[in-house]
Amino acid sequence: MQENRHHPLRDSQQDREDVKNIPDTPQTRAPSYALAFADEDFLCREELRPVRLQLELLKPEMLMNEAGVNSTIVLFGGARIPEPAKKDQARTQTLADLSKYYEEARRFAEMMTAKSLKTGGTDDVIVTGGGPGVMEAGNRGAEDAGGRSIGLNIVLPHEQAPNAYVTPELCFNFHYFAIRKMHFLMRASAVCVFPGGFGTLDELFEALTLIQTGRMAQVPFLLFGKSFWEKIINWDALADAGTISADDLKLFRFVETAEEAVEALESWQDKGVKRGAIPGR
Repeated sequence: MQENRHHPLRDSQQDREDVKNIPDTPQTRAPSYALAFADEDFLCREELRPVRLQLELLKPEMLMNEAGVNSTIVLFGGARIPEPAKKDQARTQTLADLSKYYEEARRFAEMMTAKSLKTGGTDDVIVTGGGPGVMEAGNRGAEDAGGRSIGLNIVLPHEQAPNAYVTPELCFNFHYFAIRKMHFLMRASAVCVFPGGFGTLDELFEALTLIQTGRMAQVPFLLFGKSFWEKIINWDALADAGTISADDLKLFRFVETAEEAVEALESWQDKGVKRGAIPGR
């Protein structure tokens, strides 16, 4: 809960309400007369981009603080991966086969949320991109366990509307990909990546790059589906070429099931910090 503090100056919220009762004149109808902080057209001007970036950083940060979210487990994965009951509707056989990871994501989220609830439910809260597929599975598993989960949605032409399992008061929407990515990692105590497409690959490599370069603390980093990841990425070739070091291949581990993932998290030697995973945040 936000602390109520007394201020001697007039409240801006009250001004926003009182301005609705002023006389209707050409002057009061002019766009210039609108309160700057309540003027959506003004806030959407190109010159206000730095302010919008700040607002997108502040709003989720403040609301998650108020909700008591100390740390998160990040679930990345494809929006197009169906739940097993609907795999016959998948556009390709590969997507139908990958539906097993929907169920693994759901079970993993349920198991981790149940563990979190035993210590108050403020640590290791599941966070996803808030959409369908693997994201839906993660939020769904958290709900199955009776816990909360976070959805970091983004405005896209397709495939992005909040799934029905995100905790409503922890359902956010973004315009800027960069700020959304920061919120994925600012509280991360672990990162779990399921099969996916361009967006998942982008999130995977950005997070690994931050860890590799020391811009983020080393946290448990799990890739679900070894055969999928080794088919699309030749990890050893990167090390053999010298473009990454052999030790960089130790930044992540492959797992197949929810049980393997939970065991990997419990046995990880360098779990890192619970909060503030990005140094200098």
